[in-house]
Amino acid sequence: MESQLRTVIRQKIIDAQAAPLLLLTRRDVWLPAVKDKATAVIGMRRAGKTSLLWQILADRHAQGTPREGLLYFSFEDERLADMQRHDLDLLVETFYQLNPAWRDGRRATFFLDEIQLVPGWELFARRLLDSENIELFLSGSSARLLSREVATSMRGRAMEAVVSPFSFREMLRHAGREPAKPVDRFTKAERSQLGKDLQDYLAQGGFPEAQGLDSRNQFELLRTYVDVVLLRDVVERHNLSQPQVLHWMVRQLLGNAAGAFSINKFHADLKSRGVAVGKDTLHSYLAHLEDAFLLSSLDLATDSERRRQVNPRKVYPVDTGLIALFDRSGKANVGHALETAVLQELQRRGNQVNYVRTPAGFEVDFYARGITGAETLIQVCADLDNPDTLAREVRALQDAAQAWPNASLQIIALNPPRGDALPSRIQLHMAPDWLLV
Repeated sequence: MESQLRTVIRQKIIDAQAAPLLLLTRRDVWLPAVKDKATAVIGMRRAGKTSLLWQILADRHAQGTPREGLLYFSFEDERLADMQRHDLDLLVETFYQLNPAWRDGRRATFFLDEIQLVPGWELFARRLLDSENIELFLSGSSARLLSREVATSMRGRAMEAVVSPFSFREMLRHAGREPAKPVDRFTKAERSQLGKDLQDYLAQGGFPEAQGLDSRNQFELLRTYVDVVLLRDVVERHNLSQPQVLHWMVRQLLGNAAGAFSINKFHADLKSRGVAVGKDTLHSYLAHLEDAFLLSSLDLATDSERRRQVNPRKVYPVDTGLIALFDRSGKANVGHALETAVLQELQRRGNQVNYVRTPAGFEVDFYARGITGAETLIQVCADLDNPDTLAREVRALQDAAQAWPNASLQIIALNPPRGDALPSRIQLHMAPDWLLV
């Protein structure tokens, strides 16, 4: 058995190091750089984690590391199905037998994909960091170990790099239309094309495989993604006893993207239909969906833990393309999609994000706090043509500014307002411009 496994491992190493470097759309994922820490590449299924590993490998090669010092190894291989923790040592031994000059004296880089398929991999990975001169990247997304748990299982020895579906800029890059100059230098024709590209992005989303598909194929592909996440990463992973309740919750959450969601109200609705389920169970279901990266929820911005607990959360899908799967209105929901895209971009930029409800009852879409402590209050609006809409957005920001006097005030919109200028403290950003900063 060991000899067969050794043969498979040896061949996979040889094949991987001889494989041509893939020409993939470049991702703008933030990568941690902390000495003696592994990097755990995490995110929802099909968002592009494996592609990012190959991108990093190609970057290391371009920076001067020979292919012999770079190892990509995927454990998603039926020939490795019975592999155990002690067998992982064969990987290290075989690599250094094939590349003896890299032992100790030179720093190799390992990219171990789907490593969670091997029981006990965590102990091996931590020992690898301690005993070998290597840089280590890990990734995985199976029901045995959710993507986020790849990092937490390392017990402080790994930093997270989160891969989301394409951003607006990455989508343009994938299509060969990434701007080569600042947007304020665009001609009218170029700006019109950029506006159309953003409308397309808000409708189709950023999952790599969904790019360029017709509506029906895109719809079926994204529905498959959601079904796999729900079945494998939530129902089977946590052995849920009431999967139908989970599906009802997902329809409620994603069918009301960017809307408020209250566990108490959802629980009361289920109870009125004769469905017996505990509130704690519903809280767990929501946490499972977030752990699987299907969606994210925002708490109220407040220093009061009690207010945070009793107020509803605002819920957003991981990708704007998922909104149409669960919407029953038949409308385009451009406003909700734009709000979702703005949240995703804020999170990519490293912000901590909440929403605001003022004592006067006004709501501000986002309160964002950056890594430097800079604060921003943001309203997102698809169309500001209506003077009443503009007045409402301005009034909410001004009211919230009383509680956050140091925050900058911003409105992000698809179309500029007509008529009077905004108050001097409020900055207006056109959505395509802001998303491409």
